[in-house]
Amino acid sequence: MLSVEPQHRPVLDPGFVPASLWHRAYRDLVAQDRAARPFSIALVRPDGSVFRHDSRVLSAGHPAAALTLTYAERLLKFLLWMKGGSRILVGGADEVAVQLAKIYHPAGARAFDFDFMGDKVFGQAFSLSAVALDAIPAAAETSSPMGRHLEGCRIGFDLGGSDRKAAALIDGEVVFSEEIAWDPYFQQDPSYHLEGVHDSLRRAAAHLPRVDAIGGSAAGVYVNNEVRVGSLFRGVPRDAFEKHIRRMFFTLQERWGGVPFEVANDGEVTALAGSMAMNDNAVLGVSMGTSQAGGYVTPAGNITTWLNELAFAPIDYRPNGPRDEWSGDGGCGAQYFSQQGVGRLAPLAGFTFAASVPLPERLIAVQEAMQAGNPRARQIYETIGDCFGYAIAHYADFYDVRNLLVLGRVSSGEGGEVILARATRVLRDEFPALAEKIKLRTPDEKSKRHGQATAAASLPALPSSR
Repeated sequence: MLSVEPQHRPVLDPGFVPASLWHRAYRDLVAQDRAARPFSIALVRPDGSVFRHDSRVLSAGHPAAALTLTYAERLLKFLLWMKGGSRILVGGADEVAVQLAKIYHPAGARAFDFDFMGDKVFGQAFSLSAVALDAIPAAAETSSPMGRHLEGCRIGFDLGGSDRKAAALIDGEVVFSEEIAWDPYFQQDPSYHLEGVHDSLRRAAAHLPRVDAIGGSAAGVYVNNEVRVGSLFRGVPRDAFEKHIRRMFFTLQERWGGVPFEVANDGEVTALAGSMAMNDNAVLGVSMGTSQAGGYVTPAGNITTWLNELAFAPIDYRPNGPRDEWSGDGGCGAQYFSQQGVGRLAPLAGFTFAASVPLPERLIAVQEAMQAGNPRARQIYETIGDCFGYAIAHYADFYDVRNLLVLGRVSSGEGGEVILARATRVLRDEFPALAEKIKLRTPDEKSKRHGQATAAASLPALPSSR
C-alpha cells in the first residue's frame, strides 16, 4: 500500500484515501524508478473516435510493481466513465493488460462496466487487449458548439430522480416553469416515463402561442437523442426498454409535430447553463442531487462527446470504500457527492431514520438540522467538502478547468457554503496552484430557478428558413 496522509481527514470518513494524493505518491515512485516504462491506454468507439491517455508506470521488477495494477485499473475506470469506449487498447505493460482483461470481463469485478460500455452504450462487445506501444492509435476526438439558441418559442425540460422540471421560454425569457415530483427509478411500465414527460411538455406548451423547439436534459447516456442507458430507467425490463424507451424522445418529437428536439445528459446541460450564465468557458459542472452528475464545456466553449458520468468515477482508493448499489464498485463519486452520500454519512453523525424514509426526506432532515445549528449536521457537510476538495484535484488531472460549478440539492443552503469552504481549504493547503487557477462557483438565484431549463431549451437550432 502507498502511504497517503491527507492534511485534512474527513471527520466522519477518516479512512478516505484521496485518489489525487494516491496518484501523486505513485508518480513520485515512478519518478524515482530509472527503469520506469511509458504506458498508454486508448479507448476506441465504433464511430472511430479515439481517446488516448499517456503516462508512465513502474518497471515490472520494481519492489512496488503490484501497485501498477491498482493505478491502471482505477485509471481505466475513470477514463471509461469520463470519456467512454468499447474497445480498450493497453500498451507498455502486457502483464497489467492481462490482469485488466480478467477484471473487465463478464465474470470479473467490473462486469457492470463490461456490459455497460459494450452492448448497452456502444452496441458492440467490450474488448480489452495488450498491444505494442507504437500500435496505440493517435487521439481522434471531436467537440462542437451546442445550445445557446434562444430565439422563438421553446420548451426546456430536465428529468431528475425525484422530480421533472419544465419551462416555457419566449426569445430566452422564461414565462412559465414547473417542478413535478415523480419516482422513476423502479417503474417497470415505460409509459410512466413517456407520459410523464409528455404531460410536462403539454403543461409548458399551454403558456406559449406555439412551440418552435424542445430541448431536454436527463440523467444517463444519450447519443443522437437515443437513450442508451440511464439510472432513471433501471426498472424497465430490457425488452420494454428497447421497444419503448430507447427512442422515446423520437416518439415525443412526433407527438409535437416534428419540431426540432434535442436531448443531452443533464451534466452537459448543467455545464452549458453555467457557461451561459458566467459568460466564460472551461467549465466543469458537478451536480450533487439524487446521484452525482457531471458535465464539461471546453475552453473553446464546446460540448464534447465524452460521457462525464462522474457518479461512477473513483475518487477514493481505500480497498473497502463504500459500494455503489448499481455498479457494485467502491469509492466512486455517487457515494460522496449526492443524496446517497448524505444518506451514508447521516448515521455516522448520529442521525437515525426508519428504513422506509427515502433519501430526499433524509436530506431535508439534515438540512433542517443544519439550519438549526446542529453540529452533527455540520459534520456531514464538512466531510463532503473535504472529500470534494481532493476530488476536484483529481478531476483537474483530466479536465482543463477554470470554473467549477457546484449545484444540486445537497449543495443548497448553509450546508453548501460549508462544502465549498472546506473544498477551498483543501485546495489551498494541498494544491495551491489549482487553488489559484480554479474558481468554485454556485449559480445565482435566477440560474437556480431557470438556468437548467433555459440551457436545455437552447439545445435545438431552428431551421435557417425561419
